[in-house]
Amino acid sequence: MAAPRPAEPAEPATPARPAKPAYKDRAYRSPGGLAGGVLLLGLFTWLGTDAVFTGGGRTPWLTLAALLLAVPLVVAFSVRPAVFANDDRLRVRNPFRVIELPWASIVSLRSGYSNEVIDEAGTKYQLWAVPVSLRARKKAARRQARETGRAAKGDSSGRTSLEERTVRAETDQIMADLRELCEARAKAPGSQGEPTVRWAWEVMAPAAAGAVLLTILIALG
Repeated sequence: MAAPRPAEPAEPATPARPAKPAYKDRAYRSPGGLAGGVLLLGLFTWLGTDAVFTGGGRTPWLTLAALLLAVPLVVAFSVRPAVFANDDRLRVRNPFRVIELPWASIVSLRSGYSNEVIDEAGTKYQLWAVPVSLRARKKAARRQARETGRAAKGDSSGRTSLEERTVRAETDQIMADLRELCEARAKAPGSQGEPTVRWAWEVMAPAAAGAVLLTILIALG
């Protein structure tokens, strides 16, 4: 009989990897803000190029300084704002700050004349990427009234509808979805933690440099 083989040493256990969110980040942006920002950037590019290559004297330098100031600000207030949501947290990218809020740290997602998120410390953060449209709210209210009327009168078969469809403005629907996600994930282990805030120096530094340069050029006459 063959001699039994010696037992092989057990392989070290592979460390467990942290669980990934069930879905990728949901991203919310303002289509109007994006469109306006792209148009302004295109206009600045056209006028700036013409002034730099055809302007005389100090015009090219003044133009470059003005562009260095204006372009980051346009990007900050139009293209940059966004709201990202996943299973664990809400990330708010505003013009000059990035705020990350685990769902457990959020007390309220409030809609008024602006959409805001409030954390446990009572700090309010405005959602620049989800602006309130009073016109869209009025339009949704009219549609809701029509839906209510149809539900009260009943359908074509004479039976009254048991369910009334809720009609909301687009940004109000986004806030409702975020509230639902917050309530569902607030007690999850991955949703615990404190809010963090980071300043957007990549936007603020070029704009500040452009402002300083433009001031110096104007002061020198």
